[in-house]
Amino acid sequence: MKIAIRSLIAAAAFIAAGASAAPAPEFAGIDNWINSAPLSMQQLRGKVVLVDFWTYDCINCQHVLPYVKGWHQKYKDQGLVVVGVHTPEYGFERNLNNVKTAVQRNGITFPVAQDNRYATWSAYNNQFWPAFYLVDKKGEVVYTHFGEGDYAQTEATIRKLLAQP
Repeated sequence: MKIAIRSLIAAAAFIAAGASAAPAPEFAGIDNWINSAPLSMQQLRGKVVLVDFWTYDCINCQHVLPYVKGWHQKYKDQGLVVVGVHTPEYGFERNLNNVKTAVQRNGITFPVAQDNRYATWSAYNNQFWPAFYLVDKKGEVVYTHFGEGDYAQTEATIRKLLAQP
């Protein structure tokens, strides 16, 4: 996916500004849940949540997937919940069987929410694939990252949030 330079500059400014914590939006308009019963931010209170916006045909999403899967495996028993919000870029990515096949092919075991109507995407005011939103135990978005890279910083933030009471 090509991202306009203006959007990248806006994202960089948002990150650099260290946007203040805000309540995490609920998962909205989810068509299907894979690997999980439906989840809500309310029921995930007390956990650290990584909301990962992705789509299976996005090469950048494929590049970050090993990190996301690794964090899930490494920290799930310490209170991290990874939720992949699959928001399609192309029509064929809306097909539930295609998403299920991609989840299985990629060995994804964490919950995946199918956001075909972009309701959760819109609730987060998201504009990018992939996009990470880290939610602290109080239910507030305290960290964002758009695109590839900064894996060490993201993991350090996960560890910091898990260590908080």
